[in-house]
Amino acid sequence: MTPHNELRLLPWTGPDGKPCYLSTDDEGSHLSRLADSTEVLQLGLAAALLDYMADVLGSGEADPQELRALAADLTEALRDTLRVAESRGHRLLAPVPATRADVTKGPVLPAAAFG
Repeated sequence: MTPHNELRLLPWTGPDGKPCYLSTDDEGSHLSRLADSTEVLQLGLAAALLDYMADVLGSGEADPQELRALAADLTEALRDTLRVAESRGHRLLAPVPATRADVTKGPVLPAAAFG
């Protein structure tokens, strides 16, 4: 769940190549759903490209032009995949910091025990 005060990195960039962000507390909004769908498509394309690359390399008959085109497609797919991973990583719930009450639940040693 995205806290409402954090921006979501979207799975596409603007026309100038800069990242795009969404500010919303509604994970079901039209733009949130579009971003989710785009991420699924991007990850699916990356998986398909990896499978295709394995086939091409396994055949041993790929010409250099085909390999360059495939490398370019894989580079773009990797860039998209990393953006999805970064976005999803930021949306993970942050761990709640321990309180003094949590820390003192275990055995308590006197200060002298630490020298």
